[in-house]
Amino acid sequence: MTRDHDYKDILDHLLNAVYTTDGTRTITYWNRAAEQLTGFRAEEVLGHPCSEDILMHVDGEGNSLCRNLCPLAASIADGKVRETLVYLHHKDGHRVPVQVRTAPLRNGAGEVVGGVEIFEDATNHITREDRLSILERMAYLDPLTQTGNRRYLEDTLKDWTEEFQGNGWPFGVLFFDIDHFKNVNDRYGHATGDQVLAMVARTIQGNLRNWDAVGRWGGEEFLVLCKNVDAPTLKEVAERLRLLVEASTCRGEDGSDVQVTVSCGVTLAEFQDSPELLVSRADRLLYRSKQEGRNRVSFG
Repeated sequence: MTRDHDYKDILDHLLNAVYTTDGTRTITYWNRAAEQLTGFRAEEVLGHPCSEDILMHVDGEGNSLCRNLCPLAASIADGKVRETLVYLHHKDGHRVPVQVRTAPLRNGAGEVVGGVEIFEDATNHITREDRLSILERMAYLDPLTQTGNRRYLEDTLKDWTEEFQGNGWPFGVLFFDIDHFKNVNDRYGHATGDQVLAMVARTIQGNLRNWDAVGRWGGEEFLVLCKNVDAPTLKEVAERLRLLVEASTCRGEDGSDVQVTVSCGVTLAEFQDSPELLVSRADRLLYRSKQEGRNRVSFG
């Protein structure tokens, strides 16, 4: 085996995504982790410039980096190492936050002949404020509750289902519905109903891990996606959120405290699930909670 093959075999087994380019930023190597993180297979990108509708990095303000401000191009130009947070373009179209480290590649004479970029998923390192800003720019934000909207949830479900089926990363779904929400609107008015929706959303969102996802599915329904969980943990999370919502109040237009409860359907993703089947199962379990008296969690 050649020395070049030895290096590539090592890089293929790294958890971090890695790719290399020549001096013109044409991609010469693309490891397996890069395939998993971006959705692009090596054969789709090798021999192409990295800015050619592949990663299309943007910064936190949405500015394109590949044309003018590319950290890899800068490292190739001045020979310096750089590290920054950028948002790459996944093959499926969505943006993924990644922590990027770029460095020059040199030949035996010390001349810069290309570059290397090492990047990893930075989702867990983004603050709640950063996450809201990203969602808003990507039309993923529900403006009333300041959580993700249905489009965000559907895209996340699709991505997590593919990750589970490809890599075995488990996740579960919690489907919440506010009990007797119509009565809240009828008694207190729609403005108070909006406050209740926001209160429930804040309670749920504020008590999840950074890498979990939450959004408004529609009306008074919320979907929570929890990654890397088993059945007992998922049930524990659902029960905790149910109790916290029950213990929360907001002030109605008439000055009274308004308190609501939620019903919940909880299920773990199974290998044969599509996103639609998974949500449908959680919805049926939610309906069971409603039928059995509301303000409870049903797991299945």
